[in-house]
Amino acid sequence: MILVCGTLSDIVSELMCARLNALGYEYRLLDRSLYPDAYKVAWTFEAGALAGSIKAPDWRMDLDDISGVFVRYVGTRNWPGARPVPDDLGTAADLEQQAGLMALWECLPCVVANRAADAMSNHSKPYQSLLIRQSTLMIPRTLITNDSRAVMEFYEECRGNVVFKSLSGMRSIVRRLERADFARLGNLAHGPAQFQTCIPGLDVRVHTVDDDVFATAIRSSAVDYRFADRQGGTAEMEPADLPPAIAQACLDLARSMKLVIAGIDLKRTPDGEWYCFEVNPAPGFAYYEQHTGQPISAALADVLRKGRR
Repeated sequence: MILVCGTLSDIVSELMCARLNALGYEYRLLDRSLYPDAYKVAWTFEAGALAGSIKAPDWRMDLDDISGVFVRYVGTRNWPGARPVPDDLGTAADLEQQAGLMALWECLPCVVANRAADAMSNHSKPYQSLLIRQSTLMIPRTLITNDSRAVMEFYEECRGNVVFKSLSGMRSIVRRLERADFARLGNLAHGPAQFQTCIPGLDVRVHTVDDDVFATAIRSSAVDYRFADRQGGTAEMEPADLPPAIAQACLDLARSMKLVIAGIDLKRTPDGEWYCFEVNPAPGFAYYEQHTGQPISAALADVLRKGRR
């Protein structure tokens, strides 16, 4: 039995449920927007083994019966059905209810896509870059600083060909650094940011699912194709074939991070070099599947059903 922990207001969770229905795979949805009110989760360790169950209004499952879990670690406060919580308690309530479920998924012996502990590298882009450097993929020249003078020097050294982004796992829009932005560099005193050489070439998003690789080529005039409409550009996607060595490097990178599914952002330069920017442990693969027809969700459903560990 597969367990989906998410909500149907999230497009990725909705796609997974729809795919499981289409495949005829048995699954249950733990709807985060109704948790904990509508569910009873109880688990203990007995003789070193995990035992327990999850009970919903219309179903019950023992933890031993779960072959795989698909988890979406996203906030719940504004989802339909969520119980109103005073503003001063909202953040604490969100963290407490999420922490309880995270602890359970960490302890389950079945496959989990993905465990919180295995996704932690994405909370620090500098740390994750160190992991990427251990692979055969390259990373752009990078400056991490809260020193505005260092940024201006880096900008000149890179001949103005610089982009900037956040350091944390919070989603941010990648933007090109312009001289007009120098007036805002004083804000770095409140927290450092990451600056990188802007790499020319073709954007390629790679999704790894266990042993499968799905590559999507994205052609866009925007610096960050995810927000092309905001940046006055467009984004066109199509399935792509990777050189075997690059595909293997992506698989090895995901495995080194113990990620069942990963979204890996690459760029292929006009000279045929491959750079890696990020490994996303909670990729929004629905966006790419809808544009290319690649069976990413079906591959993940098979892994969860087989219960590979």
